[in-house]
Amino acid sequence: MTRTTGPSTAERMRSASARATDAVLAVAGTDPVVTSLHHLRADGTAVLVAPSDSAATALAWQSGPGGLPALLELTDLAPLTLREPVRSLVWLRGNLVAVPDEQARQLADAVAAENPHPALLDLGHGAALLKLHLASAVVADSSGAESVAVEDLLGATPDPFWDVETEWLQHLDEDHADLVEMLARRLPSVLRTGRVRPLGIDRYGVRLRIEGAGGDHDVRLDFTEPVDDALALGRALRVLVGCPFVNGLRARP
Repeated sequence: MTRTTGPSTAERMRSASARATDAVLAVAGTDPVVTSLHHLRADGTAVLVAPSDSAATALAWQSGPGGLPALLELTDLAPLTLREPVRSLVWLRGNLVAVPDEQARQLADAVAAENPHPALLDLGHGAALLKLHLASAVVADSSGAESVAVEDLLGATPDPFWDVETEWLQHLDEDHADLVEMLARRLPSVLRTGRVRPLGIDRYGVRLRIEGAGGDHDVRLDFTEPVDDALALGRALRVLVGCPFVNGLRARP
């Protein structure tokens, strides 16, 4: 039976970036600053909302249109309480520039049309709009670190289930221990010596975290083919565990 091979590195990075709630902007010679919004745009920039009184914001203004080198670190955390909660890290390097007031409203409106994030309401009230012109992108997880060309990153899309993954994983962990156990039975016997927890779910399959005495291991179980909606996802899970009568996974209302 043919199996899928999982998301591309660019897709994994876009999904991790979309899910990440912890984002830190670093500029040489200053303390890292937490950003309240990061949004990738098709023009190769990441739009950021940062505190107006931060050193990074001040330096961006002082550097003028030429900007200055900066790094944005995004942390993708597991929605469950795990021994090691970080699933992946994304590092976006580029040139940081401040957005002039006369352009900020138009850019904020454009971002809001794609991502109506409440942080945009803070602009002008202790928050400023910055742009990071991307030069490189790297993602790191339990499988290692990989770089992605900026054009490939921009051409990829987040997984269709990224925004409901948290609810599904929590539901699976809390209410479907039997299903998790059936998934665990598909693992090699050497990996079934620790606690098995659901780590991730996407259109290509399920990821499990095995917390054992000798350390943690992440394993992917692929669906027979990618899925695009909740109905197909439930069906793919039933096929994966080998039991068509198991109730499908549904996100909580």
